[in-house]
Amino acid sequence: MSQDVPTAPLPAELEAHLRLRRRNYLLCALGLTLSGATHPLTLGRLIPEVLAVHVAWSAVFIVLGVAVRARWVDSKTGSALAALVSLVALLLVIRFTGGLASPFFPGLYAVPLIIAVFTPGHRQPTLVACALTLVSLLLTCWWSRASPRDALAQVFSFVFIAWVSVYGGRTFRRLRDAEREADRERVEALQRLAESERLRAQAERNRAEMERLAVVGKLAAGVAHEVNNPLAYVKSNLGFLEEELREPAPDVEELRRVLEETQQGVQRIQQIVADLRRFSRDATDAEEHCAVEDAVAEADRLASVRLRSLGEVVRELAPGLPRVRISQRHLVQVLVNLLLNAADALETMEPRRPARIVVRSTREETGVRVDVEDNGPGIPDAVLPRLFEPFFTTKPPGKGTGLGLALCREYVARAGGTLVAENRPEGGARFTLRLPGVS
Repeated sequence: MSQDVPTAPLPAELEAHLRLRRRNYLLCALGLTLSGATHPLTLGRLIPEVLAVHVAWSAVFIVLGVAVRARWVDSKTGSALAALVSLVALLLVIRFTGGLASPFFPGLYAVPLIIAVFTPGHRQPTLVACALTLVSLLLTCWWSRASPRDALAQVFSFVFIAWVSVYGGRTFRRLRDAEREADRERVEALQRLAESERLRAQAERNRAEMERLAVVGKLAAGVAHEVNNPLAYVKSNLGFLEEELREPAPDVEELRRVLEETQQGVQRIQQIVADLRRFSRDATDAEEHCAVEDAVAEADRLASVRLRSLGEVVRELAPGLPRVRISQRHLVQVLVNLLLNAADALETMEPRRPARIVVRSTREETGVRVDVEDNGPGIPDAVLPRLFEPFFTTKPPGKGTGLGLALCREYVARAGGTLVAENRPEGGARFTLRLPGVS
């Protein structure tokens, strides 16, 4: 496993670290001073050598605290010096208080454990502490004239403590490395999830754009016809105006009437172009609510370029409907899809009959209900359960993407509404939208 490269701490973090290190050194010096002053209570008598060792020990810690804070000595070197001085001082205290019989002797065993606790991320300090403590233990046995058997027993006991210290530090490092690896994998997983979500959102936008352009393609032929009609009318009227203006006394009222009709034809062309441009552009909606009447009117204008030759679209809209919680762009796309699907069904019906599509809206307790009904052949029972599945279509290749109704239901569901389909008892299909109102 590759080792992490340590990063340099920030200046503010370094200052806080140095202040903490100095405080720790000064607190240790205070504790050593108190320990030296109270050692007569532990030993039952005052030992000047022990007091001197504690005073010197405390002084060294004060100097180390000042040196580390002033950056004369780096933290790692300061820690090593503190550990070495503490081991020597403890060895001298044990020497002056009875060797193996000293009440401070068990503290020698704790040195590797203390070093392992305070430097768990590094193996070298613990190994050095174990080696120096073993030397100190052997010196203590020699000073105390311990028998080889007693010395060997002390060594075996210390080896166990040393093994616990080294193994504990190793276990900590493994746990730390495993935690770092888990954190790294978690971050990578979150990054992959974010990228996956970005790609999913992009695919969703592409899917919606593809379906919207497919609808525009369906309207293309009708748009050309719908534009040509008023364009031919405008052209004819302009020719008539040109001829009339050549007359010595043209009929002003007739000219005004023809000019108004020409303006209506131009406005019709402008309206068709504006509706198609607004419908086909890929833009984020500023408002997530709209008036049902406006959306129905726009959808009717867009679909009329296809439906005009098939039959009529009847609008039965209840007055005073509340605004609904869906953007007008999405509601228009839903209604245009439903109207064009009805047109497709009516075109394939045999025998042919004039189309009649009804768009009806009523007020409900929680919002607005919109029904789109037709007098076509209806929806086959085998198709009805799968009607809203993505990429499911009964149209021949090249005639449909299978995304229209799936996107319609998705848009409506995002707004907190529902879209369902059924067959009318008197024949034909009915699509029912229920949209929540805006409070």
